[in-house]
Amino acid sequence: MRTRRLRLTSLALSAASLLALSLAGCSNGSGSGGDSKVSLRMTVWSNDPSQTALFNSIAADYRKTHPEITSIAFDYIPIDNYTTALTTQIAGSNPPDMAWVLERDAPDFVSSGALTDLTPTLKKAAGYQYDDLTPAATKLWKQGADLYAYPFSTSPFGMFYNKDLLKKAGVTQTPDELLAAHQWTWQNAERIAAQVAAHTDKQGLVIRDWDYKTWIQLAGLWRGWGADAWSADGKTCGFDSPQMQQAMTFLHDAIFTDKALPGPGETADFFAGESGLTITQISRATLLAEHPFDWGIVPLPAGPAGASQVIGQAGIGVMTKGSHKRQAADFLAYFSDAANSAKLARYFPPARTSQLTTATLAAANPMFTPQQLQDVVIDGIKTGAVLPSHKNSAKIANLVQNALDPMWKSGADVGSVLAGVCKAIAPALSE
Repeated sequence: MRTRRLRLTSLALSAASLLALSLAGCSNGSGSGGDSKVSLRMTVWSNDPSQTALFNSIAADYRKTHPEITSIAFDYIPIDNYTTALTTQIAGSNPPDMAWVLERDAPDFVSSGALTDLTPTLKKAAGYQYDDLTPAATKLWKQGADLYAYPFSTSPFGMFYNKDLLKKAGVTQTPDELLAAHQWTWQNAERIAAQVAAHTDKQGLVIRDWDYKTWIQLAGLWRGWGADAWSADGKTCGFDSPQMQQAMTFLHDAIFTDKALPGPGETADFFAGESGLTITQISRATLLAEHPFDWGIVPLPAGPAGASQVIGQAGIGVMTKGSHKRQAADFLAYFSDAANSAKLARYFPPARTSQLTTATLAAANPMFTPQQLQDVVIDGIKTGAVLPSHKNSAKIANLVQNALDPMWKSGADVGSVLAGVCKAIAPALSE
């Protein structure tokens, strides 16, 4: 299986530009809809059959008590071009009623007015328990006290490892054993990956969904050095910092000197048994059901700045341009209430404080042990930070990708490349 990639091309309008265009033509109507029959549509980037079955089940239960809703469709758009396709729909004549939104696009969607305020609907929904939503999970989706998207998935990244491959390579201490001994570091993870690559016919460490393009997936590594893409206020580039240079030099050496990661143009799927370790979100564990090898999962390793966990987040919002905003918000309140949040926790770690317990998560995720859920999910959500996000996210992502391209060859001048990244994105950061 080839790693999926997010292709952001110079031909695509940025999310901010498309959203601005869409809102310029927005109706001032309430979207409350006097229609006696209403069809709702939510765009999603998952076509996993088990997840789709769960969504349809929740929708079917809702329609039993809402006969005016004739259908609720979950419209799949591949992650490769999800944001571009979604914003094109919003700017055109076919806006969805609801949409999943990536964390990196949250600032554009929240600030542009593309999403409706969910706060009144969620607070008044019977038994919703609005105050159970964790402040850390909702922060990215708020403007002031108003919530513009429900964070249905707050998913920490972890490092999965193939116990069978590590044993075959002669690895004497597993990541779990190193974690217990307080020695789970990036240096030790890289050493294990290099050993697997050298002593088996498989790859070492795969950073899933990176593929030398989707650079945001490297945040889990940088932050172990205390680095980040930009400052907390989003105004200052962080790629040229000493910490980032150290982190990227470590990565470059791991690729081109130690062969611990697949090189450019090489692919490997951990879940098909093709690599010893992989960094990805815990929701990917469902892929292991079809590949019977012994596996484990641990938090991201510690770097010189200590352990730093990273969270991928996704929200569901109701589109301002949608024709049925009231009905869409009401369904979203049902879709995200406590009972359905517990069901969705099988795939998407919840935003509810009451459900962030090993007992609740273990009931929804039988593939994980209580200790794994505590170490990776609960502690990851409590201590981790969401992936970098910024206004003009598509434009900035494309600029960073292009500026980083010279890095991915043997002998690259890491410091010079990183300085070039900052030169490329500085104007966009200040827009």
